[in-house]
Amino acid sequence: MALARGEELIDDEAACVRDVLATVTGFGALQPLLDDPEIEEIWMNGPGQVHVARGGVAELVDLRLTEGTLRDLVERMLQSSGRRVDISQPFVDASLPDGSRLHVAIADVVRGSWAVNIRKFLPRYRTLEALTEQGTLPVQIAAMLRAAMLDGRSVIVSGATHAGKTTLLGALLQACAHQQRIITVEETFELAVEGPDVVALQGRQASIEGSGEITLRRLVKEALRMRPDRLVVGEVRDAEALDLVLALNTGVPGAGTVHANSASEALHKLAMLPLLAGRNIDRAFIAPALASAVGLVVHCTREASGARRVQEVIVPTGQIVDGRIATRVLYSAALSVVGEGTDAPVRVRRRSDGMAS
Repeated sequence: MALARGEELIDDEAACVRDVLATVTGFGALQPLLDDPEIEEIWMNGPGQVHVARGGVAELVDLRLTEGTLRDLVERMLQSSGRRVDISQPFVDASLPDGSRLHVAIADVVRGSWAVNIRKFLPRYRTLEALTEQGTLPVQIAAMLRAAMLDGRSVIVSGATHAGKTTLLGALLQACAHQQRIITVEETFELAVEGPDVVALQGRQASIEGSGEITLRRLVKEALRMRPDRLVVGEVRDAEALDLVLALNTGVPGAGTVHANSASEALHKLAMLPLLAGRNIDRAFIAPALASAVGLVVHCTREASGARRVQEVIVPTGQIVDGRIATRVLYSAALSVVGEGTDAPVRVRRRSDGMAS
């Protein structure tokens, strides 16, 4: 029939069906990138510049969109989240249906076109076992961290951007999700912890009239009324640090991530962030409170190859020395593991590829 009408036959019918489904029910030309399990992140500096990261390494993709197509895709992605982006709100963070995180900045604040980032949710890295197989941390350290979580200790994960903080935090929470009631607090849903008693809370931006905003500080306070066995702040970066410190000192175990260059710097930053609350907060109060409440700090790094590693694990000693929280090293990727309660180092066996095992 098609030949009789002079129409061309479709060379790859299956590919045609996939394209139609991606356009109608998915996210068009981006859907194959979203479906690719090896791609960790997608970002666009305009319709003609589509980049992806595989194994932490960035590459430019041979894909060109029109300006209109890019904007239509963003609007479709935002539909399920109920969030918006416009002149009055030129930035937006939102979750996609699969758990990936979307960030958009529009041309009003970006030179040229819209800038779009999609950080994908990768379920294969959900557990500590998967991360040890990936080489992120040694088996001994995974066992130590699992025991700390099950024992109700508060754990902070630190590192630079793209170091794998959220992935590791999610795996730590998954290790205790069947034994604890976990309440997570995030600006945008990202952790996706699975368990019989998990409640995930998400902030909300103000409406176009400027009302209805729900901040992380508000969510932390509400979470404390929900009988948590563990309170989690996905990313601590502002005055909500004060509410987290106060919560930890009520005896509620906590967890969260913070951007920092080392584990000790993460503690120092957590002692400084509460000052942003502007409520006559004195660091002389915050530092001892942190020192007594935080059980472990785990620092992550991303190597030049793109591989993520746990670089060090420290424990606060409970003392303040020269205004800073004193710590003891439990693990250093470059040195050794030190078991709690002993000064004798336990060496981590190195594989032939240089990774700890």
